[in-house]
Amino acid sequence: MMYRWIVTGLVALAGSASIALAEQPEIPLMNDNGPRLADLMERAQTRHAKLWFAGKAGNWHLAAYEIKQIQSRLEDAATLYPGLPVTDLTTMAGPLRALAEAVKAKDGKRFEVTFDDVTRACNACHDASSRGFITIKRPTAPPFSNQVFEYKK
Repeated sequence: MMYRWIVTGLVALAGSASIALAEQPEIPLMNDNGPRLADLMERAQTRHAKLWFAGKAGNWHLAAYEIKQIQSRLEDAATLYPGLPVTDLTTMAGPLRALAEAVKAKDGKRFEVTFDDVTRACNACHDASSRGFITIKRPTAPPFSNQVFEYKK
């Protein structure tokens, strides 16, 4: 009797999960001409974390480099997966430009504010793409223990 109740519950749960997934707009997860969207976004997320630690350490050269890497991943995603709002001025391009200006000015306070703006833009893009279950935040630990984020003179 208990077994039937568990099986019935699991079947109902599986059915509701497939309904929830079916309600999301069609955004392809793969493209025959390049990397999976998830792989591009994972690379952008890694760069996002590295950018934070570079900026906090005042390594403005590395921070500028990481911004360019993020922009490149987003451009790749927009090219391979049309319809994503990743290059839209209000979604990602504007906040990334403001962050690049803060980095160029070597302004730590402005860096923090604009970094958070970029992070919010990432999450807004996820929401707009029915992927709001993917939430990005400020990192709390460096993504790699084998990289020095302070500027080497």
